[in-house]
Amino acid sequence: MLLVEFYKSFYLTRRAYLVGGIVILLMAGSWFLPALSLVARLTGYVLLGCIVLDTFLLYGSSGRLEASRDAPARFSNGDVNTVTLKIHNRFPFALQTVVIDELPIRFQDRNWKRSLLLRPGITEELAYELQPKERGIYKFGQLHLFIASPLGIVRRRCTFALEQDVEVYPSFIQLRRFQFETQGTSQDAGRQRLRRTGLSLEFEQIKDYVPGDDYRTINWKASARKGQLMVNNYVEERSQPIYCVIDKGRLMKMPFQGMTLLDYAVNSSLALINVALHRQDKAGLVTFSKKVDQFLVADRKTGQMETVLEALYNVETEFKESDFETLYAQLRNRLKQRSLLILFTNFESIHSLRRQLPYLRSIGRYHLLVTVFFDNTELHALQQAEAHTLEDVYIKTIADRYLYEKKLMAKELAQYGILSVFTSPENLTVKTINKYLEIKARQAL
Repeated sequence: MLLVEFYKSFYLTRRAYLVGGIVILLMAGSWFLPALSLVARLTGYVLLGCIVLDTFLLYGSSGRLEASRDAPARFSNGDVNTVTLKIHNRFPFALQTVVIDELPIRFQDRNWKRSLLLRPGITEELAYELQPKERGIYKFGQLHLFIASPLGIVRRRCTFALEQDVEVYPSFIQLRRFQFETQGTSQDAGRQRLRRTGLSLEFEQIKDYVPGDDYRTINWKASARKGQLMVNNYVEERSQPIYCVIDKGRLMKMPFQGMTLLDYAVNSSLALINVALHRQDKAGLVTFSKKVDQFLVADRKTGQMETVLEALYNVETEFKESDFETLYAQLRNRLKQRSLLILFTNFESIHSLRRQLPYLRSIGRYHLLVTVFFDNTELHALQQAEAHTLEDVYIKTIADRYLYEKKLMAKELAQYGILSVFTSPENLTVKTINKYLEIKARQAL
């Protein structure tokens, strides 16, 4: 058994093969120049001695290696995630090391390797980055270290059983980034002193009148008691229900830069819900295709964000046409309060939009509906390319038509009072959050 393990882990380096090749050439040359025979034998003996000595250094000494892989418990989908390898050298000499980590098969990278010098008695760290493109479980395999002593004749393979499963969740790194970027905006807007009456305002306090305050907010009873003008101060109403509604139909399977439109919608929904919760709004989630699969009621209780994260982790595209009639029926039946609905979907033609428009209009009568659909950025490249042949002209014309229809969709939605966000997938989160903040600032809900 030990002999089998030794055989599987024993390798000769390029240096050994190079010297061996020289010995063969010298032996061949000795047919013409006999003096080379002695040189060839001496070189061969030296090579054999170095192999024995190097083998003893790597296998016979008390030295050993210790290795571990430090990976996050969760990866963030679509973002760069850092994995760190820690290797401790207990050999009394430095080791030239080739590191091969068995990455999850979903990355389709079988040529990953790094070179590293392991100094004696020191723990070296090797960090590398991975960017997953889809949610799910990613399985890491073993870690292989191919070590060589300063002689560099023999290389020994050391294998460490570091099998590990890492779950890839919707982009929580992006979530934190947008939370930080909107923190000042959200806090300021949430506490902004508003001097207008309306259903979206709530009373905060009574304060002294200052020039410019709306006279309609004067509190006459408090003014009489205080002997000076006092006004009611209002702030933006909080705890408004916000729902991210995600279409899981076949059109959301369309890829962009390695990720599907559904994954972009999932990442954007997570970031938007996080911002809404930090603004003291109630946030919920709806996913649908042929039927409504998930209906997470809007709330801002502790743990709501974790519930949303787990729900989004399991969202998968279904290769069916989405049923907007069923969506409308469910929303009408289950949502009794006017809510802000951010609908992530996609329409590739004006005809597909018009088929669903009656249901979108029905939803818009009871709720503030924002329809988010995607710009096909590949068409822009076709549109801007030079036309050299008749076929190129046809392609440019078709691209122009599709791009025009996309803009026409936004105008048609606006005619019926439906807000829209038309964006490329990479700008989805920014534009969606900006639209939400704009709606809150305009008190449109």
